[in-house]
Amino acid sequence: MSLRIAIVGSGIAGLACAWLLSQRYQVTLFEADDRLGGHTHTHDIELSGRRHAVDTGFIVHNRPHYPLLSRMFDELGVATAPTTMSFSVHSAASGLEYNATSLDALFCQRRNLVSPRFLGMVRDIFRFYRIAPRLLEGDGPGPTLGEYLERHRFGAVFRDEHLVPMASALWSSPSWQVLEFPARYLVQFMHNHRMLQAGGRPPWRVVAGGSARYVQALQRNWNATVRLSTPVRAVHRHAQGVTVHTDGANEPFDHAVLACHSDQALALLADADARETDILGAILYQDNDVVLHTDARVLPRNRKAWAAWNAHVPRDPADACTVSYCMNLLQGLDAAEPLVVTLNRTGAIDPARILRRMHYRHPVYSAASVAAQARRAQIQGQRRTWFAGAYWGWGFHEDGMRSAVDVAQALGVAWPAASVAMEGAQP
Repeated sequence: MSLRIAIVGSGIAGLACAWLLSQRYQVTLFEADDRLGGHTHTHDIELSGRRHAVDTGFIVHNRPHYPLLSRMFDELGVATAPTTMSFSVHSAASGLEYNATSLDALFCQRRNLVSPRFLGMVRDIFRFYRIAPRLLEGDGPGPTLGEYLERHRFGAVFRDEHLVPMASALWSSPSWQVLEFPARYLVQFMHNHRMLQAGGRPPWRVVAGGSARYVQALQRNWNATVRLSTPVRAVHRHAQGVTVHTDGANEPFDHAVLACHSDQALALLADADARETDILGAILYQDNDVVLHTDARVLPRNRKAWAAWNAHVPRDPADACTVSYCMNLLQGLDAAEPLVVTLNRTGAIDPARILRRMHYRHPVYSAASVAAQARRAQIQGQRRTWFAGAYWGWGFHEDGMRSAVDVAQALGVAWPAASVAMEGAQP
């Protein structure tokens, strides 16, 4: 008899689990929202009589470092297109603006050609590229990023107007939290993605027509029962399997895959044991207010500094760095106005220019969370319960995809060959 498997959550981890496991088992996918996708979120926007599919969650990937996601796209026939991953910084306090894409954009403020402050930052960038990989030679979590930068006497400009804004943009994290990241963990990610070098970086891609296209392709190619607008209230484990409790229903399954955030998974377990509480409880999440809009004032003042990713360093050091994505550049949108996705800076945006407003949550990385990741095997599959999510890695789409493949393989669905792996997949 085919196993009955419940999957809770339809982000990338839940979607991939449903696709893989439904090839062999009876799968029911529960989603509290009225749509599938989680952070894969595409909006149909009309500007000046033209329609645009604009992404506000998952946007980019590259084939060398997203091999599982890329293979899934290939198997589903999902078309992708090249994009730019240019990065800019605007500092409200110093007035500094630069775009790290080219020399012309880097020195878009020509005074920086003879600025000791700016040239010192550039020297620190190359020094960081040179010495940071030594962190990967040691064992253990090592120093926090803030401790590492202080120990090696990196300048405040490099820290506050380059590295921290870049990491804040990557992980949607406030500046103080970035400085608490284990330095080795951040450098491992940068090393994996060839970010510790000026050239030779992998080409990035987007899903043609918006990321929701791959969700639609999955739905055409799986044999799963989907229950939208059906929040799971609790999961109870017993000798015969698991029971999934929703409003008005208690359904038995042979296994449950909790493909939701770590804190949500822990809250769903009606009978969590000490190890589940310790491990899942150590991986925290933070809230992010996300706005899709057309207010170009959040982008750098100098048009040459406009980039795909635009970090804003606030005037008050106590305030968090924020990021605005220029979707015209990232998705190649030929729109009459800039379509911008801004995180956690809603107060600076003209309300009349807001098109959509979302609320997303992202994992928080600390020494405690990295230690908890290493203990995943202690709870995975115990009492017929499985945990899938990008929080087991660096919080990106490939990490969620990999966690789904791990669960599927443990349940007897082998995909793909074991030799296909992202370099340094586990921290």
